Amino acid sequence: MMLKKPLVAMLTLGAFAALPLTACSSPSAGGAAAAGDKAYKIAFLPGLVGDEFYISMKCGVEKQAKAEGVSADTQGPQKFDPSLQRPILDSVVASKPDALLISPTDATALQVPIKAAADAGIKVVLVDTTLGDPSVAVSAIASDNKGGGAEAFAAIKKLNPAGGKVLVVSTDPGVSTLDERVAGFEGAVKEDSAFDYVGVQYSHNDPAEAAKLVSAALAKDPDIVGIFAGNTASAEGSATGVRQAGMKNQVKIVGFDAGPAQIKQLKEGTVQALIAQQPEQIGVDGVKQAMAALKGAEVTAKIQTKFKVITQENVDTDGADYVYKSSC
Repeated sequence: MMLKKPLVAMLTLGAFAALPLTACSSPSAGGAAAAGDKAYKIAFLPGLVGDEFYISMKCGVEKQAKAEGVSADTQGPQKFDPSLQRPILDSVVASKPDALLISPTDATALQVPIKAAADAGIKVVLVDTTLGDPSVAVSAIASDNKGGGAEAFAAIKKLNPAGGKVLVVSTDPGVSTLDERVAGFEGAVKEDSAFDYVGVQYSHNDPAEAAKLVSAALAKDPDIVGIFAGNTASAEGSATGVRQAGMKNQVKIVGFDAGPAQIKQLKEGTVQALIAQQPEQIGVDGVKQAMAALKGAEVTAKIQTKFKVITQENVDTDGADYVYKSSC
């Protein structure tokens, strides 16, 4: 998942047509889609709109929906916040789509309404984030976030072979993907006695708050050598905090996700490595599993997509295919 600083609180459903993420892939002419010639409707509810991670996922949803000959409609909040996602979810469920692809913004707060959607006969597929009890969904598709966190530590270790203190900057506890990344990083650090883990700081997905936290952490522990930033906002704020502290040459930052802004930071040397996911593939797989469930075919309950470590050395070669999209 890739999160950014919010723009405004929330949009009404009527306003979504003006957003880049609000789109519909219509079946090709004469090609309604599935068993019994039913034109299935798939709804996609991302964690937030306007974010390159979810835009890339939307591109995958629309591409596979077109291949299946079904419609796919996307609606979502402008902030990664369960209180904003919940009313949109309720409205989407009321429209009675055949399947719902959703990135829950909280593993607990969205459990009941998503279960209600499943109980209403809607085939639910969890994409990117998950729930405390994911059994309400026919399939859950996400990156290997725990493995990604461990890989982030491996990247910091490569940049700091002598070891030292390391810090994690995340968003908020309770976001499944971020929790898994933190756990993966923490587990890897504990296995290497050359490194000292100073803990995780939560920035509430606010780059300014992340910068403050990093500045305070560096003042307390000026010998920190590496920071793992769990998402886009965390990486942006961490870079600002390190720069303001005048410690750019000492502190190495490894970020998660690979949107255009993150690639720019990488090329500028603000961030030394990025853990890139495959959001478009998550979208493709989400539609495939939804259609399998609708047609009574075999469904894969859990799918983990791969990630790629992008550095200055491979950003323009084999890492280029992993850069997220700003539009489809």
